[in-house]
This record gives sequence, C-alpha cells and structure tokens, in this order.
Amino acid sequence: MNRCPWCLNGELYIRYHDEEWGIPVHDDRKHFEFLVLEAAQAGLSWLTVLKKRENYRRAYDGFDPVKVAAYDEAKVEALLADPGIIRNRMKIRASIANAKGFLEIQREFGSFDRYIWGFVNGIPVTGNYESIAEIPATTELSDRVSRDLKARGFQFMGSTVVYAHLQATGIVNDHINSCFCRTGK
Repeated sequence: MNRCPWCLNGELYIRYHDEEWGIPVHDDRKHFEFLVLEAAQAGLSWLTVLKKRENYRRAYDGFDPVKVAAYDEAKVEALLADPGIIRNRMKIRASIANAKGFLEIQREFGSFDRYIWGFVNGIPVTGNYESIAEIPATTELSDRVSRDLKARGFQFMGSTVVYAHLQATGIVNDHINSCFCRTGK
C-alpha cells in the first residue's frame, strides 16, 4: 500500500495519516483540538505532539473551547506543571486567547467550521504533488487565513501553522498522487 512517505515513522503516524490527515472536518471541537495541537507543535515535530495528544485531551477538558477560554492563572500553572503536555507558557496562554477568538468566530459565523471552510467556498483544495518535497509549507490561502486569525487576536497562528491546520482538517488535501488516500487504492 502506497502512503505519503512522511508518515512511515511508526504506527501512530501511519494511523494519523490513514484515518485523519486530509479528511474533511466539519466539527468545531475537532477544529479547536487541531488548532491547540498545531500551535503547541510550532518548532517541534508533529510526532511529538501526536504522542501527547491524549494527555492534551485530558488536560484541556476534551478541547472544550468554552472551558479553555475561562482558564485562569491557577489553570495556567497547573498546565505548566503537567509533564504530559508541552509546557510552554506562551503556547498555553495562546491556547486560551485562541479559545476566546474561536468563540467569537462561532458567534459571528454560527460555527468555526462555516468560517474556515468559507475561505475555500466549502470545496477542498486538492494538491497535485508527486513527492512530499513538492508540498509547500505555506500558500496564499494559508497566508490569508493566518492574517485574518491574527487580526482576530489568535496567537501562534502563522502561515505554516495554519497550513498544517488546513491539511489536517481536509480543507487542503496534500496526499501525494501515489498515496492510497488520494487514489483510493
């Protein structure tokens, strides 16, 4: 079975590639989960974050943006003491700020899903790549979404992080042409 070569570093990566990456997401809580995880990943490997994903689910109240938006200093300190997550004060504070921005987007658009998919008029963007070396780290689309999120107060949402979100949630499908997830074989 042909897969994108980036995922061949272990079962956790393969499962993520086969079952999640590039599959359209239309669930706000799942969008929020990926936003928290992708911001935490900045400067680290995605595999590092995937290994901590279950710990994040526990520590971040199942990625409930209402609860995360209400986190206070005591919760920040508790998260900083949690060895199961990436203990970076700026990233933790960003997750709280991003939860507040996420809720504002939900109020304005009815859902985060409607907002984020609006950038592509509800139609996934499909890449046309023979190798992973061809896949960009950012695009004009990720630049636009990043600018908009930052204008809304989001933190750790540069174009590279946003592009990872677009790929993870299937807004962009960058499975290489020979990958079974792309070809169905």
